[in-house]
Amino acid sequence: MNIKQFEYKPLSHYSYAIISNGKMAVIDPERDPQQYYDFAKAHNAKITAIIQTHPHADFVSSHLEIHKNTGATIYNSEKLGADYPHEAFDDGDSINLGNITLKAINTPGHSPDSITIVATEGDKTAMFTGDTLFIGDVGRPDLRENVGNMTAKREELAEMMYDTMTNKFNDLPDETIVYPAHGAGSLCGKNLSEAASSTLGDERMGNWAFKDQSKEQFMNTLLGGQPFIPSYFGFNVDINKAGADNLDPTIDKIPFTENTTATGLIVDMRDEASFKNGHLKGSINIQAESDTAKFETWIGSIVAPKEKFTLVIDKKENKDKLLNRLAKIGYEKQVLKVITLSDENLVKTEALDLADFKKNPDNYTIVDIRNKSEIEEGKFFKKALDHPLYELRQTANKIPTDKPIVVHCAGGYRSAAGSSILENELKDATVYDLSDAIEQFKN
Repeated sequence: MNIKQFEYKPLSHYSYAIISNGKMAVIDPERDPQQYYDFAKAHNAKITAIIQTHPHADFVSSHLEIHKNTGATIYNSEKLGADYPHEAFDDGDSINLGNITLKAINTPGHSPDSITIVATEGDKTAMFTGDTLFIGDVGRPDLRENVGNMTAKREELAEMMYDTMTNKFNDLPDETIVYPAHGAGSLCGKNLSEAASSTLGDERMGNWAFKDQSKEQFMNTLLGGQPFIPSYFGFNVDINKAGADNLDPTIDKIPFTENTTATGLIVDMRDEASFKNGHLKGSINIQAESDTAKFETWIGSIVAPKEKFTLVIDKKENKDKLLNRLAKIGYEKQVLKVITLSDENLVKTEALDLADFKKNPDNYTIVDIRNKSEIEEGKFFKKALDHPLYELRQTANKIPTDKPIVVHCAGGYRSAAGSSILENELKDATVYDLSDAIEQFKN
């Protein structure tokens, strides 16, 4: 059984290709389909099937584009209510892929329309669990209360997940390889392992969701302590239900200008030092200087779906890469234009006098922009005001401005965005970014 796992690290997403006898199936593909085409070509295979385990909330899939380009059939649960051409893939349905048989199991819990795909070849079995079963955890049940063809309250989905984990996988052997759609760092669960795969036997022994427990105990554990929901999640469910437009033509339409300026909402992806040395008024510094930075998650949490903005990049050569990253969450159509900056109309961010801050912390208003779950685990400054970054544009006006404001997170990445937001929202305030100096205040 030839299985290839593809990883997109910023979203902690795994997609898959399975090949047998020159035929290839793609499972939960990300927005850019080129890697799947390349893999098929390298193995002299034809893509004949694309399978969606559910309409994903945290990324936009390329299932419709792959269908258009290859003629491959899209399979998903009929409960998904897909608006694109597809065939139903639910309990009792199967697909022959060369010597491999792919069977569907309806496994609601993360969403009402979730399926798990079981692949068998001889005595080998693998399962592709989407966002139902993760390594060490299960998918969160609180993303489908208001979006999708089928909606369900979190309590209903938690109860469905209990039934799924109790009953749906009982006939599968311990040796079954478990391939999830996400790993550690994804917001689709709360305690995902760093491991990229596991066996069903190991999960039965080590995953809390397989432990002998009452339905009430299971539901309480599942519902408690889930991370925040980025504003783009429901937006992506709807895009995936309809099927996204082809990637390259959409990106090619976006205007690009070098050495210019802009007004309105501006997202500046440059590194923190470059931003603070000179940026346009109104800019939010959401850094994408590394290929693993959580750029997609934070732009999709700070900027609302369909909200228009200008994207500032560091150099022309990075334009397509950055637009590809925005397209991962369907935000490419919100970009008015992409620009590099001239030297005109730039403002600088004043640096914090760290020695004075250490000596006189009461002379400052300290704002903690970490997530609520992080804050609950302990604060770095007792008097810090709690304003999680994903809410900050809405809650900034509640922050007093009679003292200079110092913004901090856990490592410095988010505070660059947070301090830039407050510079925009609190016109008369002095705002400082504690940045990575937060390390000096950790116990």
